[in-house]
Amino acid sequence: CVTLDVQAACRDPSVTQELLKEGFHRDLLVKVELGEDAGGCAVAAQMRLPPGIYVDPYELATLQQHNLTKAVLFPDVIDVEAPEYLARDLLLLLFLEPDARCSRCFRAAVPVHARYHRPAEGTEEALVVLESPEVLLCCCHSQLSAECWEPAEVDAPCSSDNTSPCQWHSTKHRPEYEESMLRVPVGLREHNSLVCALTLLTTGLCSGLILAAACKYGHFP
Repeated sequence: CVTLDVQAACRDPSVTQELLKEGFHRDLLVKVELGEDAGGCAVAAQMRLPPGIYVDPYELATLQQHNLTKAVLFPDVIDVEAPEYLARDLLLLLFLEPDARCSRCFRAAVPVHARYHRPAEGTEEALVVLESPEVLLCCCHSQLSAECWEPAEVDAPCSSDNTSPCQWHSTKHRPEYEESMLRVPVGLREHNSLVCALTLLTTGLCSGLILAAACKYGHFP
């Protein structure tokens, strides 16, 4: 049985998250450094994704089949085509892997995608606020300090490939972490008339070309 060192003063974990790449399709990298040794424990980051960003469950399933990412998504059925104003929050439990360069460090990455937003007035971008994750520990064969950790209401196993229930714990005194901002390009409302006119003109032109080609090369009885 592995027991974590109980210290007089609880040392809160350090959490950083980065949005890699550019555009609508990004990678969310989460890195955690624990304040104490977590030998024998599973470490995860629980994050709430706002409607402006989502994880593709089909892409996630493919990555998990190749053992590239381990995560649980709630709900697991998502409309990936829905715009931001018709979507809802998602809850992601991302299992972290040990970092070989640091005995108390864990990290993991997951692909995330920005949703289309309504056209805005006076600005060409919308801000999606991504709150910092909550660090969770699942020590099925270990003991956590009751002064530093408390049971968390998380209905998930200790790993993505295990169906056995597990009691997760979170820090009692969660520190204030920084939020991340995702800037999503949006259309301008003042361009609505121009866009509608160009769309109607393009549709009419293409329809006319298709009709002309059908009349010229088509074989009608």
